[in-house]
Amino acid sequence: MSFKIAIIGAGSVGFTKKLFTDILCVPEFKDIEFALTDISEHNLAMIKAILDRVVEANKLPTKVTATTDRRKALDGARYIISCVRVGGLEAYADDIRIPLKYGIDQCVGDTICAGGILYGQRNIPVILDFCKDIREVAATGAKFLNYANPMAMNTWAAIEYGKVDTVGLCHGVQHGAEQIAEVLGAKSPRELDYVCSGINHQTWFIDLRLDGRKVGKDELVAAFEAHPVYSQQEKLRIDVLKRFGVYSTESNGHLSEYLPWYRKRPDEITRWIDMSDWIHGETGGYLRYSTETRNWFETEYPQFLEAASKQIDPAKRSNEHASHILEALETNRVYRGHFNVRNDGVISNLPQDAIIESPGFVDRFGINMAAGITLPEACAATCMASINVQRMSVHAAISGDIDLLKLAVLHDPLVGAVSTPEEVWQMVDEMVVAQAQWLPQYAHAVPAAKERLSKSAIKTRDWAGAARRNVRSIEELRAEKAALKQTG
Repeated sequence: MSFKIAIIGAGSVGFTKKLFTDILCVPEFKDIEFALTDISEHNLAMIKAILDRVVEANKLPTKVTATTDRRKALDGARYIISCVRVGGLEAYADDIRIPLKYGIDQCVGDTICAGGILYGQRNIPVILDFCKDIREVAATGAKFLNYANPMAMNTWAAIEYGKVDTVGLCHGVQHGAEQIAEVLGAKSPRELDYVCSGINHQTWFIDLRLDGRKVGKDELVAAFEAHPVYSQQEKLRIDVLKRFGVYSTESNGHLSEYLPWYRKRPDEITRWIDMSDWIHGETGGYLRYSTETRNWFETEYPQFLEAASKQIDPAKRSNEHASHILEALETNRVYRGHFNVRNDGVISNLPQDAIIESPGFVDRFGINMAAGITLPEACAATCMASINVQRMSVHAAISGDIDLLKLAVLHDPLVGAVSTPEEVWQMVDEMVVAQAQWLPQYAHAVPAAKERLSKSAIKTRDWAGAARRNVRSIEELRAEKAALKQTG
C-alpha cells in the first residue's frame, strides 16, 4: 500500500513518534509517506531526525518529509492527524493563571471550564483553516483524525462548519478499562468486555462484563476501595461511582473540574485529590507536567535520538486508536473502539448535534457506530451541562460574539459554582485581552474589553491555588528518575 498521512502539530514530539511507530506496526504500511508540519522549524527538525532514525534502524522504505507549509504537507494526503496546541504553553499558562484570580482552580483546563473554553476559542479558527486546506488540496474523501483538545469543540467545529469527514480520538476509555481490569483481578484488559458511552472526558462504563459475567456497582466499589493505590488516587472518582452507579473514564483530576461539587472550595479540593502525580488533581498539574516534559526533551534530546535506533516491536504497539483505525479502513481487519462523532441517534438521551464518545466498529466501509444507547439519567444530566457549554463555545468561536462567550463560561458547571456573573464577565475580558494574538475573531472586542478592565472595581486575588507545585528543574527531574530506577 502507498498513501500519505499528514500530521499537523508534529512538533508534539513524543506523541508523534508514538503514532508513527504504531502505524508502522502494520506490515502493509511500510511504503507510506508521512508529511510532518508545524509552525516551529526547530521542533520539526528534531522530530524528523528522530523518525528518520527509526526508518533507518528498521530498514524501511517509509518516506518522511517536514515542512512549515501546511498546504504542501496536506497535498494529496488520505489521512490528516491533528495534535496541535494553539498558543502553546504561553497561552495555556493564562488558561490556568487568570481563572485562579477569580477562585477557579483547574487541574488541566483544556476541555471545558474557563481554560478549556478559551482554548477552544484559540483552536477553532485554526481547525477551520485546516478543514479548508483539506477540502482544497487533500485526497478526495480524506479523513481528519483530531487528537487535539478541547476534543468535543474541535470535532464539533470541523464537522458542522469545516465540512470535513472528522473523528475525534482520545485514550481515556482505554486507561479506565485498564484500571477496572486490574482491580477486578483480570490478567489482561482483554478479559473485560464493556460498553462505555457519553461525551469526551465524561464517558461512562455503563456495561461491564468479566469473562461474560456482569459486574455490578457494589462489586466495583469494593474492588476499588480495596486497591492500595487507586483507593487513594481516585477518591473523587470512586465517590462518583458510588453516587452515579457507574465508573467514569476520566482521571480524578480531570473529572473534578467538570463537576460543580468538588473543586469549589480549597478545603474540598484537598479532600478529594491526591498529590502523588499531577493527573490526580493538582492545581495546574498538566501545565506543570507539560512544561517539565518540554524542558526535559530539549535538554535530553540526544537520548531520545539514540532511543529511536531501536527496532519497532509490534508487541508494544499502543492502544491509541489512530493506527488501528487506519489498519481497519485499509485492510478490512475489523477494529472496535470508542470514537468522538456527531450523535445523530447513537445516544438516545443526548442531543442530536452533540459530539458524543461511544463504541463503534471500523472496516473498509468506514466507522460504524453502535446506535440506540441510553445513558443512566445522572450521567446524561452531567453530560448535558457540558454539551450546552460546548455548543455555545463553538458558536461564539465562529461568530466572535464575546457576549455569547461570556454566557458559555457563565454556564460552565465549575465556574458557576465559584464565580458571580460580574466576576465571569471581567475574567473573560481579561482572558481575551491577554490572548488577543491568538483570537482574531475577537479583535473588534478587545478595545472595549480593555476599557472595561481599566474601570473595573471588582477585586481579584493573587492565588496559586489549593494544591500548586512548582515546575521542577532538570536537575530535580534527573534525581527523581535516578531514584525511581534504583527502587525498580
